Amino acid sequence: MFTRIKRACLRARRHLLPFAVLVALCAADPARSFACACGCGIFDVDTSTLMPSGAGGLLSFEYDYNDQNRNWSGASKSDAANNDDKHIVTAFYTAGLQYMFNRVFGLQVKVPYWDRDYTADTGGGVIETFHDKSIGDIRVSGIYTGFSADMSSGVTFGLKLPTGRDDAANFDRDTQIGTGSTDLLLGGFHRGHIPVQAAGWDWFAQGSLEQPFITTGGYRPGTEFNAALGVDYDAGPAGFFSKLAPVLRLVGSHRLHDGGVNAEPADSGYTRLLAAPGLELSLGRTTLYTDVELPLYDHVRGNQLVSRPLFKAVISHPF
Repeated sequence: MFTRIKRACLRARRHLLPFAVLVALCAADPARSFACACGCGIFDVDTSTLMPSGAGGLLSFEYDYNDQNRNWSGASKSDAANNDDKHIVTAFYTAGLQYMFNRVFGLQVKVPYWDRDYTADTGGGVIETFHDKSIGDIRVSGIYTGFSADMSSGVTFGLKLPTGRDDAANFDRDTQIGTGSTDLLLGGFHRGHIPVQAAGWDWFAQGSLEQPFITTGGYRPGTEFNAALGVDYDAGPAGFFSKLAPVLRLVGSHRLHDGGVNAEPADSGYTRLLAAPGLELSLGRTTLYTDVELPLYDHVRGNQLVSRPLFKAVISHPF
């Protein structure tokens, strides 16, 4: 029965039948839904390592790993049979360039490359795995740090461009590498010292808002807000390293549900909170940051896949 219904849905999309007809056809089997809670926006909240501290440039390369292997509904685990998405594994590679023209204005460009395996029930209990890899949605942002002489506070403003592929075969719109949308990016950051007796303690905070305003293909990704609050301790040199600094971040993400005739609004949208213990190591002017991001709280709308845990590594070098 599901196979016949799915074919009817595809025919409705192809011939642009009214949305009410599409909903009626697809709702005939409500237990079946394709839904993915990527939470990929949390990777766009930088660490203090990448916050500007002076005029000049900064090159970075970031690796993130997200293994979505648990079906979730609300704030708890749900039976895998409630979701046709079964497993999504994504490796994210992001090349970054940040350049501060002076101590007030700068520019940041991030070019991501995604490598994704997507496993789903394609009908009748048949489980298949599909693979796609390509450049993702490029982000271009301006930076303003003119609030104080030490550049400890700043705001960012820019665009996420629809450069990622959003038409890969056998992938749903919410599992595509690209969203097909142009998004407004707004953000801010601050870092400061913690006045304690032992020197070397700092804190930092960052937030970012992503608002789609140009969409294509009947799909509008949900508005997303991501934020991080962290502390780090500069323990000084250690062995070959000129700096060793343990870091602890709390990372939160809130996304509204998707919209459009090719979206799954009933199975999209989420709130996440993660604890990310990490380590920052410097060798000369080159800095390596790595952490593991452990979910503390997941609340999703409908049935969606979540990950446990996530991994991040960033290497950066100023010029």
